[in-house]
Amino acid sequence: MDPIRIGLYAMPAFFVLMAVEFLSYHFDKDDDPRPRAGVSWRDTGTNLSTYLLGFILRPLDKFIAVPMVAIAASVTPLHLSASHWWVWVAAIVLADLAYYLQHRMSHRIRLFWAAHNVHHSSQYFNLSTALRLSWLIPGSFLSTIGFVGLALIGIPAWMVFLSQAIVLLYQFPIHTERVDRLPRVIEYVFNTPSHHRVHHGANNPYLDKNYAGIFILWDRMFGSFVEEGEPVRYGLTKNIDTHNPIKVNYHEFAAMVGDVWRARTWRGRLGYLFGPPGWSENADTATTVERRRQELTAPTAVG
Repeated sequence: MDPIRIGLYAMPAFFVLMAVEFLSYHFDKDDDPRPRAGVSWRDTGTNLSTYLLGFILRPLDKFIAVPMVAIAASVTPLHLSASHWWVWVAAIVLADLAYYLQHRMSHRIRLFWAAHNVHHSSQYFNLSTALRLSWLIPGSFLSTIGFVGLALIGIPAWMVFLSQAIVLLYQFPIHTERVDRLPRVIEYVFNTPSHHRVHHGANNPYLDKNYAGIFILWDRMFGSFVEEGEPVRYGLTKNIDTHNPIKVNYHEFAAMVGDVWRARTWRGRLGYLFGPPGWSENADTATTVERRRQELTAPTAVG
């Protein structure tokens, strides 16, 4: 089952919820002491136009990603039956774990960040931000490799895609500032608006934290959890300040290609592709030279 098609069926609900959120800001009496980014018509228009372009073009990515899962399901000797309730539970839990790993890679490997940064480039945080998704970024399909593992352990391919869609749909309503903290047990187990506000923060200590899809337990287990405290600054560490959906989608990919083109060594080229965002060949070289200088100038021990 295609997540994009499920997203199409969910669009009426998306628009109703976005309208309710907009009205809530319009009638807000500003009695909430928390600073909020609020909403912007231009930013929302960018989010929607980016999503609609992606809806048209993103299926082209599926020509590679979908066969990867389908082939894995056809070659594995393991086959689980969807008639067992525990297979459904396992599929959703493991799909959520696969999403966590994919999401973390998308923040720590620049080739994947070139696509995922689109979602983080808005300086606002509302329900329309959930629709700000990239499309046709070469190589981004490789980040779905974690879902191949689900097929290899015997989960039917259609159930893998459905579980992936459930993980993604869960995250739409948590893109909001209108919901404060939920009861403590929910905040401990599940990803919530509070936890996801942290994830969209470009200021420390929020940078690259709270990667969860449904279960925030993954972040607690793997050391990437931070609780919301100080005000969150949304966007990128260096904001792009454009509402052009083409630039929003491709600005980081173009910057990455430029860095690879200008790199002086193969190590630099690979670093700009597979190193973390912000990695620099020049900075890395300077660090190596400084380390070598310290080794040469360090006093020699006398035996």
